[in-house]
Amino acid sequence: MAEARRVVDSEKVWASLITKTSYLPGLLTLHHSLASSGTAYPFVALYTDSLPQEGRTIIAARGIPLQRVEYLKPGGAGRDYKADPRFEDTWCKLSVFSLTGYERVVLLDADMLVRRNMDELMELELDGERRVIAAGHVCSCNPLRKPHYPADWVPENCPFTSRHADPDGAQTEGEDLSPRPLGLLNSGLLVVAPSAARYNEVLVRLATADAGWVFPDQELLADVFRGRWVPLPYVYNALKTLRWRGVHDGIWRDGEVRNVHYILSPKPWADADGEGNGEETHRWWWAADRERRAMEEARGIFDALSATQMRLDRPSLRGRRVRVGGDGRGFASCD
Repeated sequence: MAEARRVVDSEKVWASLITKTSYLPGLLTLHHSLASSGTAYPFVALYTDSLPQEGRTIIAARGIPLQRVEYLKPGGAGRDYKADPRFEDTWCKLSVFSLTGYERVVLLDADMLVRRNMDELMELELDGERRVIAAGHVCSCNPLRKPHYPADWVPENCPFTSRHADPDGAQTEGEDLSPRPLGLLNSGLLVVAPSAARYNEVLVRLATADAGWVFPDQELLADVFRGRWVPLPYVYNALKTLRWRGVHDGIWRDGEVRNVHYILSPKPWADADGEGNGEETHRWWWAADRERRAMEEARGIFDALSATQMRLDRPSLRGRRVRVGGDGRGFASCD
């Protein structure tokens, strides 16, 4: 059901969903990067009952407001996501439509890093009918050649390929809403005007989710809101693979990117060397993470994810380990 409650005194918020402790490093560093961008809007951590209390305590220690949302899953047997377990919980992101206490929610995945202020998304026109949500496109190049990805996910069908002839336009304009895969969105960043009516649309489709969907929540959104979502330029959801040589490095510009999305595995916080494993975008994340931890300890925050404790259990990092509560579970898993 719709949730009219607000946990902050603002009708417009940034939010990120967290369902498991392995994504805490991402969420905390995302929050830090957002604050560092000079945003005028608060950040809310949306959590499900699957997040242990110890995780909620760590978030609250940073002064991040928490708001519980329902754990959503499709009706019927649904699809088996063993090939991509990172997708198991992503249905829960659809609960953002239920948060009717807010006029605007910009939902960010926890594996993102804000590089520049993007408060303009809070003023982006949505009308609830023809412009229901805003998001960036998928990249359908499948550069890792994952065999379970759809057969039409090839570079010639990718919405970003057409931008190679106009890299300047790629910085400020979204792509055409054409048939799949060109018409599919990436749900890493969603600009939403929560509504009971739109939430009901989502729930109705969720009850009969297509078992053939490889990318759960984003295929549902592209289906429910076909022709009714606003395409954003890549800079707001800059998939890290776009920067790779031979993918879409021809349109990527470091200085224009507002928000990096660390899709696929490993996530930056799982890098073996703790420095980015030679990948430039991962180095950006580690620099922000170090800054975050130093600022937290200056504020007197000493816990599982502060600078003193945040050491992965690898020889390259001097063998010091991260601990959650007293059970010694690491945060280095690659979800």
